[in-house]
Amino acid sequence: MSDTSVSIAGNILDVEKIRKDFPILSQSVRGKPLIYLDNAATTQKPISVIERVHNFDAKEYGTVRRGTYKLSEQATELYEGARQKVADFMGAEKKGEVVFTSGTTQAINLVAHSFGKRFVNEGDEIIISNIEHHANTVPWQVLCEERGARLKVIPVDDEGELVMEEYEKLLSPKTRMVAVNHVSNALGTINPVKEITQKAHAVGARVLIDGAQSSAHMKLDVRDIDCDFYTFSGHKMYAPSGVGGVYGKMDVWEEMPPYVTGGDMIMQVTLEKTTYAKPPARFEAGTPPITQVIGLGAAIDYLNGIGMDKIADYENALLEYGTRLFKEIEGVRIIGNARSKASIISFFSDSAHPHDMVHFLDQDGIACRGGHHCAQPTMIRYGVPATTRASMAFYNKPEELDALAESVKKCVQFFS
Repeated sequence: MSDTSVSIAGNILDVEKIRKDFPILSQSVRGKPLIYLDNAATTQKPISVIERVHNFDAKEYGTVRRGTYKLSEQATELYEGARQKVADFMGAEKKGEVVFTSGTTQAINLVAHSFGKRFVNEGDEIIISNIEHHANTVPWQVLCEERGARLKVIPVDDEGELVMEEYEKLLSPKTRMVAVNHVSNALGTINPVKEITQKAHAVGARVLIDGAQSSAHMKLDVRDIDCDFYTFSGHKMYAPSGVGGVYGKMDVWEEMPPYVTGGDMIMQVTLEKTTYAKPPARFEAGTPPITQVIGLGAAIDYLNGIGMDKIADYENALLEYGTRLFKEIEGVRIIGNARSKASIISFFSDSAHPHDMVHFLDQDGIACRGGHHCAQPTMIRYGVPATTRASMAFYNKPEELDALAESVKKCVQFFS
């Protein structure tokens, strides 16, 4: 381990102490200590989240909202308490601006369907970027096909940064929605979402930010960004899977029709007519993922306990260290070198296909991801079929990046 890695580990966070909070990280894989570097896909859970979920299901479980017995009332209080934690974590003005969903994918589909049904018509325009996850591409394509609207795309340069001059040219009075990610899951690029939002609002457009890759890695302030919607996934921020949501400005929520209909999203039902509840209930039909929402609240408590600024500083130091290591590996090139990046290193070798690379790394106990990362237009832009992606979290150590770099070198030599 280098002097640099020692200083990174010691000066910002007590990583060894943090790692003890994550039981899965203490195990071995194929006889080697597990090195988990697939955090952009999903994160591991701290014991506080695991125990909170277990205790709720074992001792406190009840359905929410309509029950008047103690368990139901208690569950409702915990559920709405988690909504407040999410609102505070994101910098929202009030908890009612947060709608729970199964994750970012459903959140974007909710907005595309409901907003589009009310506000997008033939001849209107939707803008996305060239480096979106499919979950922030396909719903807008479907909306444009259904409503006769036009999809326009912000180009990206060779380094992985959006070409803002071209973005400004795409904007027009016909623009109804600009939907971009905060952080690219394929490249790690941190997009200038506040500037993007300001320019969209100047022409009367609304803005959705896909926060799946940002919410666990940096301090959020949706009011400062001034976006109209901001989506997130719990399983990418140390919470259970099956839960996430979307922040939205209340004045926009109130104008939007429901996405899914059924119980709990109604005010009154007769056989002649149904009136809908106010947001957020209007968009949370049926029994919600109660246990997962409470687990999400526990995950936010854990992140707040460490501090999002410290997490961002530490992960940025890891990124810088890992980038230096990879630039020294012959036969490997990093795809995405934006000036502002989150803790993702995507790389490609002409010697080994990413699927072969990931299989090779797995023999050394290293969990990375190889493929197009649900971002095929991004792969096309950079002329590669796929990349190998190492994505870091605050529980990763610099020496794990040393081990990754050595394993990649062995793989390149093996397939050369």
